[in-house]
Amino acid sequence: MRDQALERAIGAAGGVRALARAVGVSQPAISSWKRVPADRVLSVEASTGIPRSELRPDLYPAESIVLPPAAASGTDELDAARADEFELIGALLWRAPTVETLSALESLRGDASPLGMAHLALAEAAAEATPDQVRDEFFRLFIGVGRGELLPYASYYLTGFLHERPLAQVREDMGKLGLARAERVSEPEDHIAVLMDIQARLIRGEVSGEGVDEGGFFARHIRPWADRFFADLETAEAARFYRAVGRVGSLYLSIETQAAGLPA
Repeated sequence: MRDQALERAIGAAGGVRALARAVGVSQPAISSWKRVPADRVLSVEASTGIPRSELRPDLYPAESIVLPPAAASGTDELDAARADEFELIGALLWRAPTVETLSALESLRGDASPLGMAHLALAEAAAEATPDQVRDEFFRLFIGVGRGELLPYASYYLTGFLHERPLAQVREDMGKLGLARAERVSEPEDHIAVLMDIQARLIRGEVSGEGVDEGGFFARHIRPWADRFFADLETAEAARFYRAVGRVGSLYLSIETQAAGLPA
């Protein structure tokens, strides 16, 4: 018998044939599944919207990207806004937005500045998108059959290969901060979403470690390559909703880079 999560995924996809087509396997293969195989969890999640933690709770027991130590301190209004921006961009790059997230994005406000206009464009893109369309777009951009159109990892952008020295450097700094990848999360820690999440935590003062501060982390792990990633996202063939995400990311990264160059 199929487990309930797989049945829900089949129903959400529109049947066995539709799910097979969406994840790039044969219909008989889907019919033989008792539960979603480990190597197909992310594809099924992106195609159906059923969270990985429900599809395979044995592999994905927690929603968090990294596990923080129990420490936090207050931040001023400007830093809180900065952290929120990093966190928002990272969350949209970690997983396709749900209907609730799209609805929340519709309420984004902006001014006449380039970033304000990009926020308004993201709100408009969210209003025009459906969860199914965005899940399909996320799948084609970041997962794909074999691989997605983009590989959002520092190692790939800096060396041309995955699991290289940039990943080791991220892990080294995470160790100093007392952070670890959540159990059973398969994505390498140099994923852009993980780095944006850690940057937000550093700004808020939720994590700290000897030799690792927000400026240093940004300079080592985000600034050297993320501008190219966001530029690629803006122009990716599969990008529709995510073109607006790429624009916000590009503009915000430019602001942070300029601020980092100002005298202390």
